Amino acid sequence: MFAGSHVAIVTPFRKGKFDERAFGDLIEWQIAQGTDGIVPCGTTGESATLSHEEHNRVIELTVEVVNRRVPVIAGTGSNCTDEAISLTKHAKEAGADGALLITPYYNKPTQEGLYRHYKAIAEAVDIPIVLYNIPGRTGVNMLPPTIARLAAIKNIVGVKEGSGSVQQASDIVQACGDRLTVLSGDDALTLPMMAVGAKGVITVTANLLPADMANLVKFFAAGQVAEARRIHFKLSPLFSALFFETNPIPVKEALGMMGKIDPELRLPLCPMGQENRDKLKQVMKDSGLI
Repeated sequence: MFAGSHVAIVTPFRKGKFDERAFGDLIEWQIAQGTDGIVPCGTTGESATLSHEEHNRVIELTVEVVNRRVPVIAGTGSNCTDEAISLTKHAKEAGADGALLITPYYNKPTQEGLYRHYKAIAEAVDIPIVLYNIPGRTGVNMLPPTIARLAAIKNIVGVKEGSGSVQQASDIVQACGDRLTVLSGDDALTLPMMAVGAKGVITVTANLLPADMANLVKFFAAGQVAEARRIHFKLSPLFSALFFETNPIPVKEALGMMGKIDPELRLPLCPMGQENRDKLKQVMKDSGLI
């Protein structure tokens, strides 16, 4: 379930408000370019600074615009289990196909705490759940044995693995087999993670080059490794450039350069420094995006 290239889509703002028109246009473009799924309200979607009302509206609009053409995996994670359950219930009611739940951040639960957190959500809401492990953001690393325990729960169907370790991804695949779909949480590691059994990616880069990210995954899955590797190397400068500063600062700046959104952010995120902006602009030119 949920194999392929799924875009971790940005949330565009204009004058402090959610820009629904720009967001709808982004979704239409993504689908036309071959993206396999839309993931709203993740880290890239600035979920941390959306009000609950905005969060719910972003998911509702995504489901409405997508209209069942591709899966919608709604970001519904929280460091409060009850809040995560509430957000996940809303995603199901809105018609999302799945929910992406980040590991609880800041409070740093134990492995047992992580297990109980996700088990409680899975039991409370009958929706396919994708775990999201990204210790660089959250301060806690969900280990392969914990993920394997969770994979035994019927509606826990996948994990976005963003630890930065191909070995950890390999261990998850080995421990879980076909019970769990592993998706890369790091664009630059998509190809090597697929080599050890991952089935795709939830990607930042697809905000800019959705067709290339979709084709990278499709080529590898079809055994056309040389073609997948060619795309990987083509995109490699962007993989780095999109993290010159904290995500989603660079990707919003890049979409602004492409004329697709106003690159507005919410504090505490702020616009790129000029030096990094100039470097990003050069990569964008070299990539043929501007």
